Amino acid sequence: MLRHRKRDIAVAIGAAVLAGYVDAIGFLSLGGFFVSFMSGNSTRLAVGLAGLPPEALVAGRLIASFVVGVMLGTLLGAWLKPMRRPAVLVLVAGLLASAALLNAVDVHVAMMFAAAAMGAENTTFERDGEVSIGLTYMTGTLVKLGQRLAGAMLGGPKLAWAPYLLLWLGLVSGAVAGAMVWPVAGLAGLWAGVGGALALAVAAWGIARSEAA
Repeated sequence: MLRHRKRDIAVAIGAAVLAGYVDAIGFLSLGGFFVSFMSGNSTRLAVGLAGLPPEALVAGRLIASFVVGVMLGTLLGAWLKPMRRPAVLVLVAGLLASAALLNAVDVHVAMMFAAAAMGAENTTFERDGEVSIGLTYMTGTLVKLGQRLAGAMLGGPKLAWAPYLLLWLGLVSGAVAGAMVWPVAGLAGLWAGVGGALALAVAAWGIARSEAA
């Protein structure tokens, strides 16, 4: 993450806010399943396989949808490489819009599209075919935060930990917002996520244009 420029980190923090927002809405709508945190869903899958098959099915569908979203984002990014970030974020917006519309049909189907959106979002920042900034899972971010704090105590860069803290805070603040919106708007709150994804796409497009100039 430290290899990225400040404006890229700002977009990443915004994307983490979006991920937290969508995940909180999904978590509350599904009664304890996630649309961005697949480690949690993997545990739910395992517990379900041990004795709760319906829960295993829900978790399995969300995991599969997330992986499909990663595949779509990766393929789109490879196709539109100079504009991969704005293109991927537009894809995220489209998938979230589909989730909001499909809520009228079935909440589980809607949340599969939301999970695909979160999978795609994780392909926004790739370098050499690998994700360079994880946007929907924070365990690695917190590990890096702890390492950079320890490094600062040992005489290393004094503020190298700050981007990791801001990324984590972004996800948490987004989740707080999603949890506050859900009781009022339900899955209709995803439309705010669509707007957020499009705003991020515009910002990423502006960055890409300035780099190409």
